[in-house]
Amino acid sequence: MLPYIIAVLVRLINMTNKKVYNYKTPASKDAFVLAMWHGQLLFQALNYRAYKPSGTVKVIVSEHRDGEAIRKIVKHLGVGDIQGSSTRGGAKALIKAIKSIKDGIDVAITPDGPKGPVHTISDGIVAIAQKTKAKIICCSIAPSKYWQFNSWDSFLMPKPFGTIVYKMSEPFDIDGLGLEEAKKKIKKHMLENLNE
Repeated sequence: MLPYIIAVLVRLINMTNKKVYNYKTPASKDAFVLAMWHGQLLFQALNYRAYKPSGTVKVIVSEHRDGEAIRKIVKHLGVGDIQGSSTRGGAKALIKAIKSIKDGIDVAITPDGPKGPVHTISDGIVAIAQKTKAKIICCSIAPSKYWQFNSWDSFLMPKPFGTIVYKMSEPFDIDGLGLEEAKKKIKKHMLENLNE
């Protein structure tokens, strides 16, 4: 029951807040890679749904126990999942993510998940974007009132009765870049989207 309760709580908190949508471009019809920091993942399903109401997205979640909880929560929020992470089931997740994008389904990933360090970029997002030629879009939220948990990812939970700014960056690609150069570019865009 807990994942269902958390999903309901997310919707209720969203309903009580004023929403501001800071989207740099309209949503693309082409499938893309949606990048978010692990500490902000909970409200990104609602962010995506506002950005691309008719779209379909699957999020890559860890095969660990905490990943199972996240999988159930996002399912209640209308998001599919791909099981696997940088620490377990990575090759399987990569294959499924590439297939999803080729099938026109957007793929969401937390490049610093499942265990950090915070705001680092794993190899997986680079491989997915380069093998599919898909653009990357960074998403984040900026709530006026929030709880910040004492976790490795400084998990952020908006409080009711404030304002939540939902943000989506301009799409960008990493074609032709080496691994480290691509990771630096992704991190730069993600931090800019988070802080602007």
